Amino acid sequence: MDCKREKEPDAECEKITAVLLKSRTGEFDLESILFLKLRGLGVHELGCIGECVNLERLDLSLNNVTNLGPLASLRLLSVLNLSANRISNIEPLRSCENLQNLNLAGNIISSTESLHCLLSLKKLENIRLRDNTYNYSNPVCRSASYRAVVLEMFPNIKVLDGERVVGRGSELYQLCKDIDETIKAGSYKNGQLIERPDCKPWVEEGYWEIKRSNNAIIEEAYKQFNDVLHECRLLNNRATHVISQTEKSMSLKKQPKQYAI
Repeated sequence: MDCKREKEPDAECEKITAVLLKSRTGEFDLESILFLKLRGLGVHELGCIGECVNLERLDLSLNNVTNLGPLASLRLLSVLNLSANRISNIEPLRSCENLQNLNLAGNIISSTESLHCLLSLKKLENIRLRDNTYNYSNPVCRSASYRAVVLEMFPNIKVLDGERVVGRGSELYQLCKDIDETIKAGSYKNGQLIERPDCKPWVEEGYWEIKRSNNAIIEEAYKQFNDVLHECRLLNNRATHVISQTEKSMSLKKQPKQYAI
Protein backbone atom coordinates (compact mmCIF):
# COMPACT_ATOMS: atom_id res chain seq x y z
CA MET A 1 0.00 0.00 0.00
CA ASP A 2 1.44 3.34 -1.05
CA CYS A 3 -0.23 6.25 0.71
CA LYS A 4 0.55 9.24 2.86
CA ARG A 5 -1.55 9.36 6.01
CA GLU A 6 -2.61 12.94 6.38
CA LYS A 7 -4.30 13.87 9.64
CA GLU A 8 -7.24 16.13 10.26
CA PRO A 9 -6.62 19.15 12.52
CA ASP A 10 -8.68 17.53 15.31
CA ALA A 11 -6.93 15.99 18.29
CA GLU A 12 -6.05 12.33 17.84
CA CYS A 13 -8.16 9.67 19.56
CA GLU A 14 -7.05 6.06 19.57
CA LYS A 15 -10.47 4.68 20.51
CA ILE A 16 -13.96 5.79 19.48
CA THR A 17 -16.05 6.74 22.50
CA ALA A 18 -19.60 7.93 23.04
CA VAL A 19 -18.27 11.36 24.03
CA LEU A 20 -16.38 11.66 20.75
CA LEU A 21 -19.39 10.61 18.67
CA LYS A 22 -21.78 12.98 20.42
CA SER A 23 -19.36 15.91 20.22
CA ARG A 24 -18.81 15.48 16.48
CA THR A 25 -22.46 15.01 15.58
CA GLY A 26 -24.33 17.08 18.16
CA GLU A 27 -26.65 14.13 18.79
CA PHE A 28 -27.60 13.16 22.34
CA ASP A 29 -28.27 9.48 21.57
CA LEU A 30 -25.91 7.30 19.51
CA GLU A 31 -28.93 5.67 17.87
CA SER A 32 -29.88 9.05 16.39
CA ILE A 33 -26.65 9.36 14.36
CA LEU A 34 -27.19 8.79 10.62
CA PHE A 35 -24.02 10.25 9.10
CA LEU A 36 -20.57 10.14 10.64
CA LYS A 37 -17.17 11.41 9.47
CA LEU A 38 -14.13 10.32 11.52
CA ARG A 39 -11.46 10.90 8.90
CA GLY A 40 -7.79 11.10 9.88
CA LEU A 41 -8.17 11.01 13.67
CA GLY A 42 -5.57 8.31 14.35
CA VAL A 43 -8.26 5.81 15.38
CA HIS A 44 -7.03 2.30 16.27
CA GLU A 45 -10.12 0.85 17.96
CA LEU A 46 -13.72 1.31 16.82
CA GLY A 47 -14.98 1.14 20.39
CA CYS A 48 -18.72 1.82 20.73
CA ILE A 49 -19.40 2.69 17.10
CA GLY A 50 -21.53 -0.46 16.85
CA GLU A 51 -24.13 1.26 19.03
CA CYS A 52 -24.93 3.67 16.18
CA VAL A 53 -27.36 1.09 14.83
CA ASN A 54 -29.13 3.55 12.50
CA LEU A 55 -25.93 4.79 10.87
CA GLU A 56 -26.23 5.05 7.08
CA ARG A 57 -22.97 6.67 5.97
CA LEU A 58 -19.59 6.28 7.67
CA ASP A 59 -16.16 7.70 6.78
CA LEU A 60 -13.24 6.10 8.67
CA SER A 61 -10.57 6.88 6.08
CA LEU A 62 -6.97 7.77 6.98
CA ASN A 63 -6.87 5.99 10.34
CA ASN A 64 -5.11 2.91 11.79
CA VAL A 65 -8.08 0.55 12.05
CA THR A 66 -7.38 -3.20 11.90
CA ASN A 67 -10.43 -4.83 13.53
CA LEU A 68 -13.84 -4.23 11.92
CA GLY A 69 -15.78 -6.33 14.45
CA PRO A 70 -17.91 -3.46 15.85
CA LEU A 71 -19.26 -2.69 12.36
CA ALA A 72 -21.16 -6.01 12.22
CA SER A 73 -24.18 -4.46 13.97
CA LEU A 74 -24.56 -1.63 11.43
CA ARG A 75 -27.18 -3.30 9.26
CA LEU A 76 -28.49 -0.03 7.79
CA LEU A 77 -25.06 1.16 6.66
CA SER A 78 -25.11 1.94 2.91
CA VAL A 79 -21.88 3.91 2.34
CA LEU A 80 -18.62 2.94 4.05
CA ASN A 81 -15.19 4.50 3.45
CA LEU A 82 -12.34 2.51 5.02
CA SER A 83 -9.57 3.74 2.72
CA ALA A 84 -6.02 4.18 4.05
CA ASN A 85 -6.21 1.98 7.15
CA ARG A 86 -4.50 -1.32 8.08
CA ILE A 87 -7.29 -3.77 7.33
CA SER A 88 -6.68 -7.34 6.16
CA ASN A 89 -9.88 -9.07 7.36
CA ILE A 90 -13.28 -7.71 6.26
CA GLU A 91 -15.36 -10.66 7.49
CA PRO A 92 -17.52 -8.50 9.86
CA LEU A 93 -18.91 -6.62 6.84
CA ARG A 94 -20.88 -9.75 5.95
CA SER A 95 -23.61 -8.51 8.32
CA CYS A 96 -23.90 -5.05 6.73
CA GLU A 97 -26.72 -6.24 4.49
CA ASN A 98 -27.65 -2.77 3.24
CA LEU A 99 -24.14 -1.87 2.05
CA GLN A 100 -24.06 -0.32 -1.43
CA ASN A 101 -20.79 1.59 -1.64
CA LEU A 102 -17.55 0.23 -0.12
CA ASN A 103 -14.09 1.85 -0.31
CA LEU A 104 -11.22 -0.38 0.87
CA ALA A 105 -8.39 1.24 -1.11
CA GLY A 106 -5.11 1.62 0.73
CA ASN A 107 -5.28 -1.41 3.05
CA ILE A 108 -3.52 -4.80 3.22
CA ILE A 109 -6.08 -7.12 1.65
CA SER A 110 -3.94 -9.84 0.08
CA SER A 111 -6.27 -12.03 -1.99
CA THR A 112 -9.63 -12.17 -3.73
CA GLU A 113 -10.60 -14.97 -1.31
CA SER A 114 -10.77 -12.27 1.37
CA LEU A 115 -13.68 -10.75 -0.56
CA HIS A 116 -15.90 -13.85 -0.43
CA CYS A 117 -17.66 -12.56 2.68
CA LEU A 118 -19.15 -9.76 0.54
CA LEU A 119 -20.92 -12.13 -1.85
CA SER A 120 -24.05 -12.19 0.29
CA LEU A 121 -24.45 -8.40 0.11
CA LYS A 122 -27.08 -8.18 -2.63
CA LYS A 123 -27.18 -4.37 -2.70
CA LEU A 124 -23.44 -3.87 -3.12
CA GLU A 125 -22.82 -2.03 -6.41
CA ASN A 126 -19.64 -0.01 -5.89
CA ILE A 127 -16.35 -1.54 -4.69
CA ARG A 128 -13.00 0.24 -4.56
CA LEU A 129 -9.76 -1.55 -3.74
CA ARG A 130 -7.50 0.78 -5.69
CA ASP A 131 -7.50 4.57 -6.02
CA ASN A 132 -4.93 5.88 -8.49
CA THR A 133 -5.74 9.49 -7.65
CA TYR A 134 -4.26 9.14 -4.15
CA ASN A 135 -1.97 6.18 -4.95
CA TYR A 136 -3.94 3.88 -2.63
CA SER A 137 -3.96 0.15 -3.36
CA ASN A 138 -3.99 -3.34 -1.82
CA PRO A 139 -1.62 -6.30 -2.35
CA VAL A 140 -4.41 -8.16 -4.18
CA CYS A 141 -4.39 -5.49 -6.90
CA ARG A 142 -0.89 -6.51 -8.02
CA SER A 143 -2.25 -9.66 -9.65
CA ALA A 144 -2.64 -9.38 -13.43
CA SER A 145 -6.00 -11.17 -13.21
CA TYR A 146 -7.27 -9.12 -10.26
CA ARG A 147 -9.86 -7.05 -12.14
CA ALA A 148 -11.24 -9.99 -14.15
CA VAL A 149 -11.55 -12.17 -11.04
CA VAL A 150 -13.36 -9.48 -9.02
CA LEU A 151 -15.80 -8.78 -11.86
CA GLU A 152 -16.53 -12.49 -12.13
CA MET A 153 -17.09 -12.72 -8.38
CA PHE A 154 -19.44 -9.73 -8.37
CA PRO A 155 -21.32 -9.79 -11.70
CA ASN A 156 -23.90 -7.29 -10.44
CA ILE A 157 -21.60 -4.46 -9.34
CA LYS A 158 -21.77 -1.26 -11.40
CA VAL A 159 -18.49 0.41 -10.41
CA LEU A 160 -15.08 -1.11 -9.68
CA ASP A 161 -12.18 1.11 -8.54
CA GLY A 162 -14.04 4.20 -9.67
CA GLU A 163 -14.73 2.90 -13.20
CA ARG A 164 -18.29 2.16 -14.25
CA VAL A 165 -18.47 -1.38 -15.64
CA VAL A 166 -22.20 -1.73 -16.40
CA GLY A 167 -25.16 0.54 -16.93
CA ARG A 168 -25.37 4.02 -18.41
CA GLY A 169 -21.98 5.64 -18.89
CA SER A 170 -19.95 2.42 -18.94
CA GLU A 171 -19.02 2.93 -22.61
CA LEU A 172 -17.78 6.45 -21.82
CA TYR A 173 -15.69 5.16 -18.92
CA GLN A 174 -14.10 2.57 -21.20
CA LEU A 175 -13.43 5.18 -23.89
CA CYS A 176 -11.77 7.49 -21.36
CA LYS A 177 -9.69 4.58 -20.09
CA ASP A 178 -8.55 3.72 -23.64
CA ILE A 179 -7.62 7.36 -24.28
CA ASP A 180 -5.72 7.49 -20.99
CA GLU A 181 -3.73 4.36 -21.88
CA THR A 182 -2.93 5.78 -25.32
CA ILE A 183 -1.67 9.00 -23.75
CA LYS A 184 0.43 7.05 -21.26
CA ALA A 185 1.99 5.10 -24.13
CA GLY A 186 2.92 8.37 -25.81
CA SER A 187 4.52 9.70 -22.65
CA TYR A 188 7.48 7.34 -22.93
CA LYS A 189 10.42 7.32 -25.30
CA ASN A 190 12.94 4.48 -25.32
CA GLY A 191 11.44 3.26 -22.04
CA GLN A 192 11.97 6.60 -20.31
CA LEU A 193 9.22 8.93 -19.10
CA ILE A 194 9.33 12.18 -21.04
CA GLU A 195 9.38 15.26 -18.83
CA ARG A 196 6.13 17.15 -19.16
CA PRO A 197 6.07 20.91 -19.72
CA ASP A 198 4.37 23.15 -17.19
CA CYS A 199 0.74 23.78 -18.14
CA LYS A 200 -1.19 26.92 -17.31
CA PRO A 201 -4.57 26.45 -15.62
CA TRP A 202 -7.70 26.81 -17.76
CA VAL A 203 -9.39 29.15 -15.30
CA GLU A 204 -8.39 31.46 -12.49
CA GLU A 205 -7.31 30.01 -9.16
CA GLY A 206 -10.27 29.27 -6.89
CA TYR A 207 -12.74 29.04 -9.79
CA TRP A 208 -13.77 25.50 -8.88
CA GLU A 209 -13.89 26.04 -5.13
CA ILE A 210 -17.18 25.07 -3.45
CA LYS A 211 -18.33 26.28 -0.05
CA ARG A 212 -18.04 23.46 2.44
CA SER A 213 -21.02 22.13 4.36
CA ASN A 214 -21.57 20.10 7.51
CA ASN A 215 -24.00 17.87 5.64
CA ALA A 216 -22.32 14.47 5.25
CA ILE A 217 -23.96 13.78 1.88
CA ILE A 218 -22.70 17.07 0.45
CA GLU A 219 -19.27 16.39 1.94
CA GLU A 220 -19.10 13.03 0.14
CA ALA A 221 -20.25 14.60 -3.13
CA TYR A 222 -17.65 17.34 -2.70
CA LYS A 223 -14.88 14.74 -2.24
CA GLN A 224 -15.94 12.72 -5.29
CA PHE A 225 -16.15 15.88 -7.41
CA ASN A 226 -12.64 16.92 -6.39
CA ASP A 227 -11.33 13.43 -7.16
CA VAL A 228 -12.76 13.67 -10.69
CA LEU A 229 -11.29 17.15 -11.14
CA HIS A 230 -7.88 15.89 -10.03
CA GLU A 231 -8.00 13.02 -12.53
CA CYS A 232 -9.09 15.44 -15.29
CA ARG A 233 -6.14 17.72 -14.56
CA LEU A 234 -3.71 14.80 -14.74
CA LEU A 235 -5.28 13.65 -18.00
CA ASN A 236 -5.10 17.18 -19.43
CA ASN A 237 -1.41 17.49 -18.58
CA ARG A 238 -0.61 14.23 -20.34
CA ALA A 239 -2.76 15.13 -23.34
CA THR A 240 -1.12 18.56 -23.69
CA HIS A 241 2.32 16.98 -23.65
CA VAL A 242 1.46 14.30 -26.23
CA ILE A 243 -0.10 16.90 -28.54
CA SER A 244 3.02 19.05 -28.25
CA GLN A 245 5.30 16.12 -29.04
CA THR A 246 3.15 15.11 -32.01
CA GLU A 247 3.21 18.65 -33.44
CA LYS A 248 6.99 18.78 -33.15
CA SER A 249 7.30 15.40 -34.88
CA MET A 250 5.03 16.45 -37.74
CA SER A 251 6.90 19.72 -38.12
CA LEU A 252 10.20 17.90 -38.52
CA LYS A 253 8.75 15.56 -41.15
CA LYS A 254 7.54 18.52 -43.25
CA GLN A 255 10.97 20.17 -43.40
CA PRO A 256 12.65 19.72 -46.84
CA LYS A 257 15.63 17.44 -46.96
CA GLN A 258 18.98 19.13 -47.55
CA TYR A 259 21.75 17.46 -49.49
CA ALA A 260 25.42 18.31 -49.28
CA ILE A 261 27.00 19.29 -52.60
